[in-house]
Amino acid sequence: MGEITMFIDQVMRYSYLQQGLLAAILVGIICGVIGCFIILRGMALMGDAISHAVLPGVVIAYMIGASFFVGAVVTGVLTALAIGFVSQNSRIKDDSAIGIMFTAAFALGIVLITGLRGTGIDLWHILFGNVLAVSQSDLWVTFGIGIFVLAMIVIFYRPLLISTFDPVMAKATGVPVQLIHYLLMLLLSLVTVASLKTVGIVLVVAMLITPGATAYLLTDRLPVMISLSAIFGVISAVVGIFFSVVYDVASGASIVLVASVLFGIAFLFSPKQGILTKKWRSRHVQNVA
Repeated sequence: MGEITMFIDQVMRYSYLQQGLLAAILVGIICGVIGCFIILRGMALMGDAISHAVLPGVVIAYMIGASFFVGAVVTGVLTALAIGFVSQNSRIKDDSAIGIMFTAAFALGIVLITGLRGTGIDLWHILFGNVLAVSQSDLWVTFGIGIFVLAMIVIFYRPLLISTFDPVMAKATGVPVQLIHYLLMLLLSLVTVASLKTVGIVLVVAMLITPGATAYLLTDRLPVMISLSAIFGVISAVVGIFFSVVYDVASGASIVLVASVLFGIAFLFSPKQGILTKKWRSRHVQNVA
């Protein structure tokens, strides 16, 4: 109880902690929402690819003095296009194309970062995030991206819904399936940019997948899944920062670990899908019989 009081007191007193907490909450919401579509489309590996592929764009943007936001979005979208081009114009399947492209982009980013040594620029924090270093301008960028992403989900909800569950019918009814796919890749790139300062490039895929996967175990309805995923993202952010501040551990890793614990609880105790719940139910049926 004393730790909670101390945490609340620090949040009330320090603006950097308030900014970090707000940024983490926003990231939890947008990662949770977009992650639902990534999971249902079986695109977890693509989410991993886009999140890692933005690294060279961020580094190049810093090197030329441009906005890292632009650099990340450009390289994210280019990687998505390159993956589609390779898989459609060769015998290489999607998963192999994803593995080739995202590792190549990530490796390029690492090489560029190491090339900056001695220049006084340190970009290693981009890999793992530091939510307590979020500035006010970073917070506004995250807020703007969050509003845009959520607005796009609302506007294109029906095409996203149809193309996610039945792409063949979506094509037959005139839904531009390929365009919706690349819209999702654009939104994924934007969410990755928003998550750079909080959980970092390496861990952002966990925030994209874990809250959505947790919600997926608890419901069969997409609107409920999206809502639960956003809630789990927020809980992970708040509790993760609490442990980060109180026990002085890495903020990004702490947030992801909380999300993983929530998934573990749902995996074991979900009313319909939980492993222990199923065992208890089958044993109860046997005893009644």
